[in-house]
Amino acid sequence: MSNQNTQPGPITSEEIFAKHEGGKLSVVSTSPLATRRDLSIAYTPGVAEVSRAVAADPSLAATHTWAGRLVAVVSDGSAVLGLGEIGPAASLPVMEGKAALFKEFGGLDSIPIVLATQDVEEIVRTVKLLRPSFGAVNLEDIAAPRCFEIETRLIEELDVPVMHDDQHGTAVVVLAALLNAATVVGKDLAGLKVVIAGAGAAGIAITEILLTQGLTDVVLLDSRGIVSRERDDLNAIKAGYATRTNPRGLIGGPKDALEGADVFVGVSGGKVPEEYLTELAPEAIVFALANPDPEIMPDVAAKYATVVATGRSDFPNQINNVLAFPGIFRGALDAGATRITSQMKVEAAKAIAAIAEQDGLRPDYIVPSALDGRVAPAVAEAVAAIAREKTTV
Repeated sequence: MSNQNTQPGPITSEEIFAKHEGGKLSVVSTSPLATRRDLSIAYTPGVAEVSRAVAADPSLAATHTWAGRLVAVVSDGSAVLGLGEIGPAASLPVMEGKAALFKEFGGLDSIPIVLATQDVEEIVRTVKLLRPSFGAVNLEDIAAPRCFEIETRLIEELDVPVMHDDQHGTAVVVLAALLNAATVVGKDLAGLKVVIAGAGAAGIAITEILLTQGLTDVVLLDSRGIVSRERDDLNAIKAGYATRTNPRGLIGGPKDALEGADVFVGVSGGKVPEEYLTELAPEAIVFALANPDPEIMPDVAAKYATVVATGRSDFPNQINNVLAFPGIFRGALDAGATRITSQMKVEAAKAIAAIAEQDGLRPDYIVPSALDGRVAPAVAEAVAAIAREKTTV
């Protein structure tokens, strides 16, 4: 394992605000501007020659501007992790942080774009109008079910990779962790009985990626209980998953769903009473991922589960999206991909899992550290390989 940095002492409010004052991003020129010659090359009159060339051959924008390697981090501030609907201005510090992570772990420049609208048509139109300025779109902190339509529309209408990280980044890291957790507890992945608490963006994406990997006994929970065919209060997306999940036809609430379950994945923030965990199967796995307050605290979950993970950095097995998104976007851009496919996400998960496996799995180590410098390059390589394979077939 590498980069297992610790945090000496508590983090103070003063320290946090000092680090954010003035924002966390800046633009740095890659061209020298020390002489008149430098200025003539980087700007006028030299720049006109490049602009004319791009006008004649638009493909040159990918190689002679930063757009081909620039990720737009787009949010409407409607579902910011742990904070909810706080609006675009208040979400900007989070988007700046996301951009900083892209640079640090993926070597990619990115720019936060927060929009003062929650209208699907306005968001889609705005991003499309801005398309010449960037080469990929990371959708962030957009509430469900609106996020599903926005992502689908942009994937269809843009010619660049688009991914809503709250959905797919979470799903990728959960799959990576579950691959290794199943090994630790000695259970077959496809045979696991999985309960997913939360039918929003992350819960739906986790459900989808597990179904694609051959898991058949997946039970989805929302705030009203088990998502089942018998319910008449489901939106179109949940109703679709009601036909693809819950093969035993369970009804009721969390306690009913957890009876005999091998895996609990919490992405809702709703608290799980300790007594419900007594219903779990032996050698169970609990991923309580709500942040900052897990559905059930790890020390409590550990009484009933062999492997426990959270979204927090102060406990073992942090399920952190930074393990996925920098490498996924880097790999897609490296390969010139115009879409991030389901297979790319699965290969990204396998690449993450493989690093922890190489180090030696144990109950308190099923995924690498979020600071592990090996992860993003491995994920990028795996994603790029799949993208290139698809383009040559």
